[in-house]
Amino acid sequence: MPSTQSRYREVYAGWQSDPVGFWEAAAWDIDWIRPADKVFDSQAGVYGRWFVGAECNTCYNAVDRHVATRGDQAAIIYDSPVTNTKRSITYAELQDEVATLAAVLQEMGVVKGDRVVIYMPMIPETSFAMLACARIGAIHSVVFGGFAAKELATRIDDAKPKVILSASCGVEGARVIPYKPLLDEAITLSTSKPEACLVFQRPQLACALNDGRDRDWTSAVDAARAEGRKAECVPVAATDPLYVLYTSGTTGVPKGVVRDNGGHMVALKWSMGHFFGVKPGEVFWAASDVGWVVGHSYIVYGPLLHGCTAVLYEGKPVGTPDAGAYWRVISDHGVVTLFTAPTAFRAIKKEDPKAELLKTYDLSSFRALFLAGERADPDTVKWAEDILRVPVIDHWWQTETGWPVAGNPLGLGALPVKHGSPTVAMPGYTLEVLDEGGKPVAPNTMGAIVIKLPLPPGALPTLWQADKRFKESYLSVYPGYYNTSDAGYLDEDGYIWVMGRTDDIINVAGHRLSTGGMEEVLASHQAVAECAVIGVKDSLKGEVPCGFVVLKSGIDRPPEEVEAELVALVRDRIGPVAAFKLAITVARLPKTRSGKILRGTMKKIADGDAWSTPATIDDPMVLTEIGDVLRARGLVGARDGA
Repeated sequence: MPSTQSRYREVYAGWQSDPVGFWEAAAWDIDWIRPADKVFDSQAGVYGRWFVGAECNTCYNAVDRHVATRGDQAAIIYDSPVTNTKRSITYAELQDEVATLAAVLQEMGVVKGDRVVIYMPMIPETSFAMLACARIGAIHSVVFGGFAAKELATRIDDAKPKVILSASCGVEGARVIPYKPLLDEAITLSTSKPEACLVFQRPQLACALNDGRDRDWTSAVDAARAEGRKAECVPVAATDPLYVLYTSGTTGVPKGVVRDNGGHMVALKWSMGHFFGVKPGEVFWAASDVGWVVGHSYIVYGPLLHGCTAVLYEGKPVGTPDAGAYWRVISDHGVVTLFTAPTAFRAIKKEDPKAELLKTYDLSSFRALFLAGERADPDTVKWAEDILRVPVIDHWWQTETGWPVAGNPLGLGALPVKHGSPTVAMPGYTLEVLDEGGKPVAPNTMGAIVIKLPLPPGALPTLWQADKRFKESYLSVYPGYYNTSDAGYLDEDGYIWVMGRTDDIINVAGHRLSTGGMEEVLASHQAVAECAVIGVKDSLKGEVPCGFVVLKSGIDRPPEEVEAELVALVRDRIGPVAAFKLAITVARLPKTRSGKILRGTMKKIADGDAWSTPATIDDPMVLTEIGDVLRARGLVGARDGA
């Protein structure tokens, strides 16, 4: 769609001229128990607070208010190829499930302001749990199911939950992952002990319950339902926390990102229509996990606030059963919009480069693909555009922001695509690029990407009980700005180019180079499925780039032949200044469960530095494989310059 048909420029300019008025108008789409005394109070909180004095309830807005008009519409479609299960839950059924579970939580002593840790797999009960907490004003903290006991314990100690909600197991591919032993160990390790645990027994694995502490989920809910017990929605302040979501901290202590109730609802509701271009009643699918921010914002809360049908998918993009899994889900459920990570599409492209499996499914309902979570390399975006023939929207945001910072706003009318850029800042965000001294740089000049304060509704107001740490982590380096810790540049049209984390900018003989730019070149090679570039120590140049590549299925050429072509390609596209001489073929790359490549850990292995297995890793064995490959090439430890 040509830019002349997009309303983006006028909408963004309208926000710039009256930011408070803009969000005050957006707030009309939310049902308030009491309106705000002040839409924005610059004197409240660390940098100001949104909708001060307002009272609301997130569960009411996501569930109850839809029952009268869409009670029979599916609110959640659960699709689990790993357990061969499908289930559709209407808004009326969702209200009953959530209100009943909330009554059980109240019976267990949970009141407004209490924390509840949720350690569960991708099943409907996980959504019920989040919404039940929101219903009674409890603050939930979801920890990715199957997370290591030590990491779960650190989150328990920080959140100090009254109750923990869990399940007997998770299912990943063909593996059943027992959760209860991990939960028991975490509670043993933690200083703060929950008063009780509510455990959902899955048919794949039953677990023993601890006398006096653990209760059976199904029995407790059945008893409450038989007695007709249901919890009403409890009014909370708009500025009260809805949830705490932990993200890794540089000190090893996790950072608890706080999300408030009021601003969160306003921002997500606005984004569903104006950014994603989805209408109430349509089927929206975020192929992520509820343990990550994408799952919070766009599996659970965003679609339900908007009156959509949300898909809850327990499976993988490939292997459950094949690389046509996503096409099957879209076809079966009439999905109009899919939001997933670029790594998912790289995995599909690797297994089915010509998208042969796509031909067997009806995707006539499908309108748009959104990619975020890591850099969307142009080659993957173009491949998706070619096979799907719908808009493929790269967008950029963070756990901390809670919703898109920059993207191509389909709901306002798409802007011209520039492959490699997530397009432009959304209303609420003023993006700038600064040098190391905090001065703005010229267009197309690499620097630190920052957001001018105040942050918009929906973004974190602080870290859980850690205002000082929030200021030190995000606001101290560039006063007056939130530091994204991402590096990139703004071009002459105001498009943002996010080239990687600031620590992904490597210094080669005094030249600051983006590993993301090199990855773009490697990914353009027809034999490459996915890649990662890191800077490794070099005694002469300080650092030199090293590229790890995974080849597409069916490529039968000698790896060293492809590697030589890749070195030549980088030299041709970026130039000799890149000093790119190392391309290494590997079977797979180490990733987190959300699909982010663990470049930092790979760098430590290559540099011979001390490293530990990240808690978020999907398969720890991949790090051993990377180490073996590097050692076989004689590349562990500082290299002698050449």
